[in-house]
Amino acid sequence: MQQRCILCADPDPELRSNLGFLLAGENCVLEETAGGATLLTQLRRNTDLVILPQQLPDMSGFGACTALRRQSAAPVLFLLEKADESARTLSFSVGGDDCLEKPVSCHELAVRVKALLRRYCVYGARPTGLERRLRCGGLEVDTAAGTVWQAGQEVPLTELEYRIVLLLASYPNKIFSAENLYESIWEEPYFYSCKNTVMVHIRNIRQKVGSGAICTVWGKGYRMGPSKP
Repeated sequence: MQQRCILCADPDPELRSNLGFLLAGENCVLEETAGGATLLTQLRRNTDLVILPQQLPDMSGFGACTALRRQSAAPVLFLLEKADESARTLSFSVGGDDCLEKPVSCHELAVRVKALLRRYCVYGARPTGLERRLRCGGLEVDTAAGTVWQAGQEVPLTELEYRIVLLLASYPNKIFSAENLYESIWEEPYFYSCKNTVMVHIRNIRQKVGSGAICTVWGKGYRMGPSKP
């Protein structure tokens, strides 16, 4: 039976130790990594699964997954600090395959890992999560590559701008308040002063894709409408 290599970027030493013990009998080896850049360096052709926290020391877990997808098809399991709808949506949209909310049971985590390995290694296909290409508001979001396209041209977005577009495109016509967007994208508590931060990023996106892609719903927030056929 071939040994499976699991790369774990979660910083909790107790979780890593317990998970390594539970998976040792399944012919799995657990390798540890300390950050997003280190993870991408350690990622090898024979890496069978990656465990990502929501936040790494040098980048967000979502950003790390976007970068990872450019060089690997290995399944990714997210460990989320707060697994609300927005966080779960982002985890799947950037290329994740499963997610759990912390604190997590190591036994359940081990079961999820084995299920993903079975689907990926035995049946030869990654689970798809959300659609890999989202079309909304005249934009096309390639979630596997972490890019946004408009009229056949790639739109140069920052990571935060990309994640805003990704979240809005994942839920056509759903209204997201500034608070929803800030807490989902910045992963920090919202204060009234944060509203300006959201407005600045929305304005920057509109400067790149035009004012029609993201609609303002006065007094409520922002939404992105479905693309016309």
